[in-house]
Amino acid sequence: MSEEHVDLVVLGLGPGGESVATQAARAGMTVVGVDERLVGGECPYYGCIPSKMMVRAAGSLAEAHRVAQLAGSATVAPDLTPVARRIREEATSDWDDTVAVQRLEDAGVTFVRGHGRLAGPGVVEVGDRRFVAGTGVVLNTGTAPAAPPVDGLADTPYWTNREALRATEAPAALVVVGGGAIGAELAQAFARFGTRVSVLEAAPRLLALEEPEASAVVADSFARDGVQVLSGARIRSVTHAEGRFAVAVTDAEGTGLDLSADRLLVAAGRRPNLADIGLDTVGLDPTARSIDTDERMRAGEKLWAVGDITGRGAFTHMSMYQAGIAVRDLTGADGPWASYHAVPRVTYTDPEVGAVGMTEQQARDASLAVRTGLVTALGTRGWIHGPGGEGLVKVVEDTAAGHLVGATAAGPSGGEVLAMLATAVHARVPTAVLREQVLAYPTFHRAVSSALDDLDG
Repeated sequence: MSEEHVDLVVLGLGPGGESVATQAARAGMTVVGVDERLVGGECPYYGCIPSKMMVRAAGSLAEAHRVAQLAGSATVAPDLTPVARRIREEATSDWDDTVAVQRLEDAGVTFVRGHGRLAGPGVVEVGDRRFVAGTGVVLNTGTAPAAPPVDGLADTPYWTNREALRATEAPAALVVVGGGAIGAELAQAFARFGTRVSVLEAAPRLLALEEPEASAVVADSFARDGVQVLSGARIRSVTHAEGRFAVAVTDAEGTGLDLSADRLLVAAGRRPNLADIGLDTVGLDPTARSIDTDERMRAGEKLWAVGDITGRGAFTHMSMYQAGIAVRDLTGADGPWASYHAVPRVTYTDPEVGAVGMTEQQARDASLAVRTGLVTALGTRGWIHGPGGEGLVKVVEDTAAGHLVGATAAGPSGGEVLAMLATAVHARVPTAVLREQVLAYPTFHRAVSSALDDLDG
């Protein structure tokens, strides 16, 4: 086995790993980047970018259906072909990472394609090559789609988000396992392309990690789109024969149901890619769900970790945020170091759900003195918008501290309205100061003022 001495090895080149490798190389370090999959990770090929292309296309169909209520008449003929072409040609280059690899190499990174494993502190082996990193190793191995232990499921050709986003035509009928962000976004998108969709969610409601009020407004939208939602559902078995899936389900009331579909999409969470990267050689547990890191993203001797595997949120923006922190530590720069009290997240359903920080329940579970403000309409701008203008704003205040610890904005551009709320939570802006703001009229974000007023209710 050949041995090569470098400054840094980045194992896994999702958004965070690619950023670390690029910045470190530009800072003068000798860097090796290792990945057996596509450089750039899940987001550009199977996640946030292609899925939002599909969501955008589906939204245009929904808007066309609203023309009759707003502006005359329109004829709509759904066709997945244009968005499939955009995903293949514009977003993923036919799922080829040549451009991403070239971008790395242009920055001075040595790229190695293959499965890398730790072999002790600062040591990574890839095939017959052994890299000894003087500074250390950054892990960014990401996650992969998980599948629940359902009888018969593993023997069927089910979809994950990866196959769904490579689809070139919409199936006639689709069963979606999982009503979280990924399942909800794709379920609604396919429904708007004419697919008969059923969503099976084990939790009591859609988007179970978000505020219940936000879940309810999305559920109402799903009903208008013709999406069947079975919450509290237990899947007994799955079979596949002659091109059809048969899914046996018990609903929340204990009633047995049999669903049939052309396709089955499993969107029931993610599993970390940690089992076979040599964590045991550096004193860490290869069966762990995540890697603990300190505020500088350090995970051990000569070891840093960023991204999904840190358990701080499976978001591209989190991976990039942590990458910046790791690079500062690697290059001897000053902070700021990691803080997770104001992590934003957006679910790109219609209405869009943007949230930051704690939900009301999380705040109460943390034993905070809590009061909430809620407005279930988006004021004059929501009324002007008309169909599709439904939404809400909810704020969660720590009354002892006098500032917001969480907030949710649902509605058209909910993720954009979230920006001012994320700033408020991050900077711990006093609620009294937020009330003093002059907010433009008529805007969706003006509903934030109404939610703040409701704190007194």
